[in-house]
Amino acid sequence: MNRPRVVVVGAGFAGYRAARTLARLARGRADITLLNPTDYFLYLPLLPQVAAGVLEARRVTVSLPGTLRGVRLVLGEADHVDLDARTVRYTGPEGDAGTLGYDRLVLAVGSVNKLLPVPGVAEHAHGFRGLPEALYLRDHVTRQMELAAAETDPALRAARCTFVVVGAGYTGTEVAAHLKIFTDRPARRGGPRPRWLLLDVAPRVLPEMDERMSRTAARALRARGVQVRTGTSVREATPDGVLLSDGEFVASRTLVWCVGVRPDPLVTAVGEPLERGRLLVDPYLRVPGRPEVFACGDAAAVPDLRRPGEFTPMTAQHAWRQGRVAAENVAASLDRSRRGRPYRHRDLGFAVDLGGARAAANPFGIPLSGPAAGAVTRGYHLAALPGNRVRVAADWLLDAVLPRQGVQLGLLRSWSVPLDTASPELARVPGGPDPTPAPAGDAPKTHPTDPSDSAQGDRGNR
Repeated sequence: MNRPRVVVVGAGFAGYRAARTLARLARGRADITLLNPTDYFLYLPLLPQVAAGVLEARRVTVSLPGTLRGVRLVLGEADHVDLDARTVRYTGPEGDAGTLGYDRLVLAVGSVNKLLPVPGVAEHAHGFRGLPEALYLRDHVTRQMELAAAETDPALRAARCTFVVVGAGYTGTEVAAHLKIFTDRPARRGGPRPRWLLLDVAPRVLPEMDERMSRTAARALRARGVQVRTGTSVREATPDGVLLSDGEFVASRTLVWCVGVRPDPLVTAVGEPLERGRLLVDPYLRVPGRPEVFACGDAAAVPDLRRPGEFTPMTAQHAWRQGRVAAENVAASLDRSRRGRPYRHRDLGFAVDLGGARAAANPFGIPLSGPAAGAVTRGYHLAALPGNRVRVAADWLLDAVLPRQGVQLGLLRSWSVPLDTASPELARVPGGPDPTPAPAGDAPKTHPTDPSDSAQGDRGNR
């Protein structure tokens, strides 16, 4: 008798948890295949620390073959799902095409950078959703500080060490906080003083979180020297800087785009009902009318049973827990002795790492700040990491007692990490297949080489 085929698409928080739980529940009674562009699970919350040189890049990755026993990994990116034929078509890392058949399908493709129709953003902004983007940003910021130190023109020196972050949500706040510390260190050795701006159209930082956390984060950012501009957005981005909505032009060579995320464009092509770009599912995470198809994570609009009429937000907490419920319900659909269950979850609180000993957290609704919040935040990340806990803790300890290595690795150029891509986890390579383009209606898929990113830039002299 043939074993049922289960295909999990995506190895983010939801997909990784679903595959791991399914392998434990199936115990060899099903063929489980995980389709993902990379061979690792990326722990996104620690990505700002990679960009700031606190953590080595591999610390925030967890090997899929090494941790998912009983799961077959297929490297590739899904580009079409045929629900009637029960197949998933994908493109491999070397451009080869393939097809996977399934009896049960779990769509956990996650999210990508959210684009807005702002002139120049697609060409000149840097995203922050994948490891290549974090590594490029660290090199770029290091390069700008080094060039500023050697610059004799005061205006150009100021532009090179001015950094603009758009989006004061979870990611943007942490990026500004950590990288401000990163650029302060060369300044203390006699280099140029960096200027960091954090912009958001909302009236406060962390607008989606508790107001007490927002005030704590804003105080910490301002005390560190980050200029927080609420009620402000970008009207236009150029090679020489950004034009703000209040009419001010900020000369800069760095624009970091952290305005939020949108569901992976793959779900729009599935052909099933959507809710703001997310695939509609029932409380059991099944696609209505397709009992063999499940969806979870950022790409799924999951009903919030605690708030009737609303859907769960796109957070890692929900994705991680939805992955487990999806796996349990897939297992129940294959084994009548098991019972499925609806997804129901109450937030346990949030934590925002602001660098050093500073953080803002509200575990179980208890507001914390300062060293206590820092300890809770790092303890939470260590507990949530599926692997590399000792290595991460060791990097934190070394960062506390040793200076960071502010060097350029020169592994990526700007055209390798376009903002308007549906594949932020993949760096574009010469002669390789292009990352999946953004769907029609978003910003045009153009990301020319930065004016100063010439062959000279490959040698780290940009």
